[in-house]
Amino acid sequence: MFGPLLRGDKITLRPARENDAEHFVRWFADMEVTRFLARRMAITLEQEQEFLKKVGESKDDVWWVIEADGKAIGATGIHGINWLDANGHTGIVMGEKASWRKGYATEAMRRRTRYAFRELNLHKLMTEVDTENEASRKALERNGYRTVGVSREQSFRGGKWRDRWLGEVLRDDWEKKQA
Repeated sequence: MFGPLLRGDKITLRPARENDAEHFVRWFADMEVTRFLARRMAITLEQEQEFLKKVGESKDDVWWVIEADGKAIGATGIHGINWLDANGHTGIVMGEKASWRKGYATEAMRRRTRYAFRELNLHKLMTEVDTENEASRKALERNGYRTVGVSREQSFRGGKWRDRWLGEVLRDDWEKKQA
C-alpha cells in the first residue's frame, strides 16, 4: 500500500503518482545511483509501472516517494511486514544525486520509523546496507538502528564479494530516544 502524506521540515513522504515511474527509470539507469542497491540494472517504464501497481496493492508493504521542494528525489518503504510478529524490513533509494548529503535520507528514515512504530504499531524494523555505504548506515544509526551483524560476502559488485551491514531498531529503544 502507499503510505499517507507525511510532511517533514525538509522533505515530504507521499503516495506515488502515475508519472513517478519515469523518475525511477532514469534513476535506475544511473550506475552511481544503483551502486549499493540489490537491483543494479536499468528497468523499463512498464516494469516500474508494474512495481508501483504491485506495491500499491500490497497488504505487507508501505511505500512512499520522497519529495523535496516539490520534486521527487527518491523513495522509501517498509517491506515484508509480518503483522503477527510486528516487524518489517526497511529500504531507501535517493535517486536525485543533487539531493545527496543534505539530510533528506535521515529525515525520510525518521518519518518512516515514527510511522512504523506510532501508526502501524510495529515492534521492530530491520535493514541491511552495503558496508561501503557509510552515509546510509550513519543515517540509520541517527534514527536508532543498531548493528546486529554483518552478512559476509553477500553481494557481488565490481568484481568482488561485498559484505552487508545488518541493523535493526526496536520500538522501546526508539521511544526512549524520543523522550
